[in-house]
Amino acid sequence: MNALSNLSRGELLIEDMTDAERERASRVDKVLPALAACAERADRVGEFPLEHVRSISDAGLLGLTVPRRYGGLGGGLRDLAAATFAMATECASTSLAYFFQCSGSSRGLLPLAAVEAGLFSEDEVPQVKRFGEKVLRRMGAEGRWVANFASESVRTKDAAISIATEATPTAGGWLINGVKSFGCATGVADDYLVTAKRAGGDTAENLAVFLIPRDTAGVSERSKWDAIGMRATATHGIVLENVFVPNENALTVPSTFVKMTEVSRGSFVGNQVALSSVYVGAAQAVYDYALHFLTTTTYHGSDEPIGGSDLHRQLIGKMRAHLDSAYLWARRQIRLETAEPEIIPKPDVVANWRIAKGEIADNCFQVAVCALKACGTGNTAMDGPISRALRDLSMGLVQGFPAEKGRLEAAAYFVHGREGQQFGTVNAARKQP
Repeated sequence: MNALSNLSRGELLIEDMTDAERERASRVDKVLPALAACAERADRVGEFPLEHVRSISDAGLLGLTVPRRYGGLGGGLRDLAAATFAMATECASTSLAYFFQCSGSSRGLLPLAAVEAGLFSEDEVPQVKRFGEKVLRRMGAEGRWVANFASESVRTKDAAISIATEATPTAGGWLINGVKSFGCATGVADDYLVTAKRAGGDTAENLAVFLIPRDTAGVSERSKWDAIGMRATATHGIVLENVFVPNENALTVPSTFVKMTEVSRGSFVGNQVALSSVYVGAAQAVYDYALHFLTTTTYHGSDEPIGGSDLHRQLIGKMRAHLDSAYLWARRQIRLETAEPEIIPKPDVVANWRIAKGEIADNCFQVAVCALKACGTGNTAMDGPISRALRDLSMGLVQGFPAEKGRLEAAAYFVHGREGQQFGTVNAARKQP
């Protein structure tokens, strides 16, 4: 994969790593052989390899983006993007599930950042700090896998994610009712972070977050689905029926979500480009496989590689152009979200992201399409590297929303000067099936 053996895998994406980032990346490199060993079987059976929980936790990687004072490794967005990229070169499903685990740290980091920015009143600060620190300690010092459940099947025109799951106050805590249609590591994670609206609330100001251990009474798994790709991510979601959550595991201060959004560098959670880095890693892997095949397989009775024909050279060039385009979009977005001082205003960063995520997904998918065309019928086995990459990368086309929607949302901002709403609420009674 990496011709420069002294470099970490993640340095293919993050080219200017610091020494500290390189040390964290070396931890990722150490788990790659285990991910590779399970990748084909995981895709075939559509099950997340449970052994990965231990190997990733033992490497300290569950706390990759958790500050050291909470037992984490102290990494940031650059570390996460490098990690998801590297993992995806061996097993895209594991990488995607890992991204969503790490994204849970935002539910700890952003509330604390909002406290630091003075956005909460004096009487609100203790609850906000207690919840944020608890999430970070779970992931860091305790090494627990924390899954992040926000998405639901209900859709509204004005928000990317609409929340119908409700939280009703009760003695000593809250009762949660609703269905989360998507969230990696269902049945795998130790704890679930659940976004819900406080009963009676109909705006983003009423959204709250709850930390729920997996085995809590009333929590069950939805039926598993037979996806085309990313089959080993355990994304089938959860059902919550009168799930009791004590007050100490709830962040219900009004307007918390809005304030968290205010302090993020990009769109809410501020690390979604690390999700797209999963697809860049998978595209790099299929490119490497195809190029090796095309340069080492020769025509019968000849030493000439099949990749030397006009057709194959054209496809190789297209593969490389699409791959480089994906890298450029990803690196640009990572820079926009991490540069100090900031390069462009936050609304422009978000608008750029709306376009970037689609461009990355489309270009990565085209790498797999060209690989399929170039490498022929012998590489169409369902469990082969090209087939798996083609199916995994097709999922990028619909991850979050299609590229076309991203372009429209960005254009709306450019014309009207308003960013699209990330989170909204909906009346549970009107919730779609």
